[in-house]
Amino acid sequence: MNYSIAFRTIVTKEIFRFIRIWPQTLLPPAITTALYFLIFGKLIGDRIGAINGASYMDYIVPGIILMSVISHSYANVVSSFYSTKFQRNIEELLVAPVPNWIILCGYVSGGIIRGLLVGFVVALISLLFADIVVKDMFIALSIMFLTATLFSLAGFINAVLAESFDDISIIPNFILTPLSYLGGVFYSVKMLPDIWQNISLGNPILYMINAFRYGLIGVTDVDIQLAYIMTVGFILALTLISLFLLYKGIGIKN
Repeated sequence: MNYSIAFRTIVTKEIFRFIRIWPQTLLPPAITTALYFLIFGKLIGDRIGAINGASYMDYIVPGIILMSVISHSYANVVSSFYSTKFQRNIEELLVAPVPNWIILCGYVSGGIIRGLLVGFVVALISLLFADIVVKDMFIALSIMFLTATLFSLAGFINAVLAESFDDISIIPNFILTPLSYLGGVFYSVKMLPDIWQNISLGNPILYMINAFRYGLIGVTDVDIQLAYIMTVGFILALTLISLFLLYKGIGIKN
């Protein structure tokens, strides 16, 4: 059976879904980013000075870009798949001759595309405030892609297990947002006391942000290879969990 038709159908639906409501999906991150750069980069950054040899504005640009990728790739999948469950459209997928991995790839691809698109929009906004010369394009793009993949999978798992709309907002508000802000977006982890440095090293988002920062401006607080290993490892683990949930029908067939 040609599964490419099913895959393209899901991905196309996902793209049209967030493009159709672009004032809610693409415009807010552009405005929020401009405010971040204006307040933190321009007004506060001049007083902070350089961090690890880079101006404060240049230092926070990679973190803000990746933070947008994280939040929007996650939000796209969790909201879309849970809406499919809530509206009982999931039954059409379950009875169709479409394997679970196609369903997963379709929704995750939609999240990746939205995350990357928002990331590029934020990157364009950053050019109005900073003059970034990309140090390693491969590292920057690969980390952005892997990060979008990871949090699209996380959003999928959240959507499968969620039993109400409140359940899909708990993790973004109480886990993702704190981890993102504590992941070295606005500061270097080396500026923290030793005990807090060690605690911060347990935050996986710290590795992704620093690897992406290295790709853009050549500055990092962590080992790049370790960042890749952790990110790919989490992707594999979440992929297996997602496929297991689909196979068992947990949160879907009940």
